[in-house]
Amino acid sequence: MKMMVFDVGGTAIKYGMVDGDFNILFSEEMPTNTYKTGNPIMQALESKLDEYAGEFDAVGISTAGQVDFANGIVTDGTDNIPNYRGSDLKGVFEKKYNVPVAVDNDVNCAGLGEAYFGAGVGENDFLCLTYGTGVGGCIFQGGDVYRGTKCAAGEFGHMLLHAGERQCTCGKKGCYEAYASCRAFTNTVSERFGRYMSGREIFKEENLKNPIIIEELDKWENEIVSGLVSLCNIFNPSLIILGGGIMSEDLLVNHIREKLRNSIGVNYQCVRVEKAKLRNKAGMLGAAYLAAKKLNG
Repeated sequence: MKMMVFDVGGTAIKYGMVDGDFNILFSEEMPTNTYKTGNPIMQALESKLDEYAGEFDAVGISTAGQVDFANGIVTDGTDNIPNYRGSDLKGVFEKKYNVPVAVDNDVNCAGLGEAYFGAGVGENDFLCLTYGTGVGGCIFQGGDVYRGTKCAAGEFGHMLLHAGERQCTCGKKGCYEAYASCRAFTNTVSERFGRYMSGREIFKEENLKNPIIIEELDKWENEIVSGLVSLCNIFNPSLIILGGGIMSEDLLVNHIREKLRNSIGVNYQCVRVEKAKLRNKAGMLGAAYLAAKKLNG
């Protein structure tokens, strides 16, 4: 059994082949904007499916945006990808390649990857958040993803924590991700220094001694924790998994653990905060898990 899998992001599409034991046989990447007209994602995925046609038994797609999970249609939240909303990934590709196709939101797939192959192994319930350009969320409950009535649950990045204040890309003001995303942090630090600074540069040892970075890092950690406090109060989770490249920084995660512990009540102290283990493989492995589940009925 082999599964062709994709992880569609705003800037890049990761793709590869996964075997029945969930080993990634190969993994490659191409720009999201490889195709300039029409529906760039559909064209990009189809080009790779054509290239490997006959070599896979199922297809798994992890994608940015909100997804009608049952029907495999991208329904919303993809304004940064032209002509993508409404894409019938499951219908089109099942018809053309005559194999099962599973499609889900990228953070749901990342959560599934962590649940079965990463930091969430053995856990029945947890929350998974990714911090990058925005803030994504997955609710893993009772051994599966909780998707909500319209498969739009887990949009933690759009909790209103500063109503009416900083503009969010969704059109509202004061969303969690407008303050707690990695982009929000790097933008703020870059403004203070008068030039762009990436997260990688900010976390260089010599820069972490700079008083401006110390100040802005403390503010950003507080914004991250404020959202996590709300989620603890709502879900009372035993585990929160933090993903996104920036969360590989031990200093950051240790600060978040400490600040969260000091901000929640006695009945929430059971929560563990862990770094995602799979990093950029989580979405692909989650998509592979869903494809295998389709294939096996």
